[in-house]
Amino acid sequence: MILMLASAQWSEAQIQKWRDFHKVKKKETLFSICHQYGITVAELKTANPEMNSPEFVLKKGVILAIPYPQQSTASQASTAVEASVSEKPAPKKSSANDDVRKRSIRLGVMLPLHDDSADGKHMVEYYRGVLMACDSLKKLGISTDVYAWNLAENDDVRPLLVDPDMERLDIIIGPLYEKQVGYLSNFAEKLDIKLVIPFSIDAPEVYTNRNIFQVYQNPNDQIESTVRRFCEWFKDYHPVIIDCGDKTSTKGPFTSALRRSLEQWGIKYSITNLVESSAEAFARSFDDEKPNVVVLNTGRSTELNATFGRLSAVSSVKPDVKISMFGYTEWMMSASVQLENFYRYNVYVPSPFYTNLLSPATERLQQKYRWNFHQSMMQALPRFALTGFDHAYYFLQGLHQYGKAFDGAEGRLEHKPVQTPLKFERIGNGGLQNKAYMFVRYLPEHRIETLNY
Repeated sequence: MILMLASAQWSEAQIQKWRDFHKVKKKETLFSICHQYGITVAELKTANPEMNSPEFVLKKGVILAIPYPQQSTASQASTAVEASVSEKPAPKKSSANDDVRKRSIRLGVMLPLHDDSADGKHMVEYYRGVLMACDSLKKLGISTDVYAWNLAENDDVRPLLVDPDMERLDIIIGPLYEKQVGYLSNFAEKLDIKLVIPFSIDAPEVYTNRNIFQVYQNPNDQIESTVRRFCEWFKDYHPVIIDCGDKTSTKGPFTSALRRSLEQWGIKYSITNLVESSAEAFARSFDDEKPNVVVLNTGRSTELNATFGRLSAVSSVKPDVKISMFGYTEWMMSASVQLENFYRYNVYVPSPFYTNLLSPATERLQQKYRWNFHQSMMQALPRFALTGFDHAYYFLQGLHQYGKAFDGAEGRLEHKPVQTPLKFERIGNGGLQNKAYMFVRYLPEHRIETLNY
């Protein structure tokens, strides 16, 4: 696997703080590694703060971040450095008959890869997940050459497009910001390069460029899809919509669309108030004959906790009433605290991902991440490293199996994602949008299942 790194801007302030990752080999020393990359021991330790710990031991298998030397110039910053430290340049696309299924896949990553902002730190973790996926695929005989550019928020993408390495790529992951999509889309379309837009940004180019894969869905599309599935799955339930009085809530579009659809489907529902309704009025909102499904008009944990208290009171006076809850992705942040309530009330959470931190696959990747990068993944949902792993594994496996014909449609690959399912559909004559979504269901028998739709 070839690993290459360059910078979006050539000023000293913009040069990325590392240009490569080095896996320590047997008998290597700090001095031999520094000599190999033309850096000082101090520079190496600055890029790898854990080396300053008295407990740090340089041993085979340790992954070190390799910085640019402080005297780095523009030409040094744009120089590709092969992970194996050989000087062999990456091959060019030879012709229209160049089959990506029969050679190394050339992957470009164009994201803010720095530690100057939350975006940069998140994308560094995402990128590390990409590298772990490449390493896992290598064991299956799928080889990848990785080129990465630090494309920060205010960077102009156009100077990068003249980099000779760019035109050799088969697939690009990025960018993170809307203003950089246009030029990159035109470039990818012209050279027949797959362009994966990994996070939620507005990219109208997907409607005209057949090479674009847009991973995260438009919020309006998510609402429409979720409301439709709600009415299908809960057509025999009695919905109870709880007004929580949250003036900052962003869930109004969902609950409004849900009420319209319930009325169109002829499904009767009740509305009650979390704060203002008396205990008797609150309990009367629940049907004694049908199972009930509760929907809040906020995703905040404060109101969620208060709702559990009121539901417990209902259950005490009407023990035969059946209650389920339909929530929001944000609720998974409260799952560790509210797990027993989630089980008790059969909570359904619609989400484009599910992070099962106790699954063997997740535990293995978290351990591998700690071993390779000397730190744990960030406490975030979703885990950015797992997202990067799933994205890279999916697209690289798809290109290896189907070549340029890979379209990401359902059933194309047998691989089970660790966290983030992907299922693409073409938008007219344009690109492809991810339509994978799921209900994460917390069952009363203390079991969690995912129901894809």
